[in-house]
Amino acid sequence: MNIGLFIIGDEILSGKRQDKHLAKVIELLGARGLSLSWAKYLGDDREQLIREYAAAFAGGDLFFSCGGIGATPDDHTRQAAAAALGRPLELHPEAAELIWQRVQQMAAEQGSTPERDHPDTLRRLEMGVFPQGAAIIPNPYNKIPGFSIDGRAHFVPGFPVMAHPMIEWALDHLHADLHQAVVTRERSLIVQGAMEASLTPLMERIEQDFPGIKVFSLPSVDHPQWGRHIELGVKGEAASLDAAYTTLREGVVQFGANISTEMVR
Repeated sequence: MNIGLFIIGDEILSGKRQDKHLAKVIELLGARGLSLSWAKYLGDDREQLIREYAAAFAGGDLFFSCGGIGATPDDHTRQAAAAALGRPLELHPEAAELIWQRVQQMAAEQGSTPERDHPDTLRRLEMGVFPQGAAIIPNPYNKIPGFSIDGRAHFVPGFPVMAHPMIEWALDHLHADLHQAVVTRERSLIVQGAMEASLTPLMERIEQDFPGIKVFSLPSVDHPQWGRHIELGVKGEAASLDAAYTTLREGVVQFGANISTEMVR
């Protein structure tokens, strides 16, 4: 199954905040033998979110969405997900109870008495209004939950301290069947004295001869150590990786290019 990631927020696109989700999600997936297939950055635009979520739901991928699930005017994720699915929004009873527990906890810390029908409490309860049929994702930081749709679309807050353990919980409790004991690895080499176009037939042949192996090519023109070069490599399951890498290396040598460094990840 392909796994995708949406990162939501004008503050990311404007540069006011730096994204901390992409690298962490890649790390969490990699620890479970999984990998990210795609990622998209989107602003706080409800119509665009509806279009993107609708396409993701129709595509059948498993995906995570970070950000925009609050209850302020610039939060559109919950409403957009519901519209993309054609489902109504409703207050999730378990989410409501968790939010009420949080309200009581904050009141106790402040030495005040919580009121269930206070305007501030009602606004906080809006954060538990999810698309019909949603299941909650527990939030270990402050109890305010995220939500899952159909067991494959997971929506969490934008705060990394909340989002990352919630994504980890979803991976381990909802998708343990996808975890792989065989972890994807990479082997690559630094090639000097060759152009990508000249090495393309070699790369195509390796992907054809070794199903499941992907070839990657990362050119650089001004590296401080290697200058103009190409990092050429293969990635995939360890069982077939070494043979593919040997073929790649032999092909580069036969081409007459120089190999300055070899790497394993």
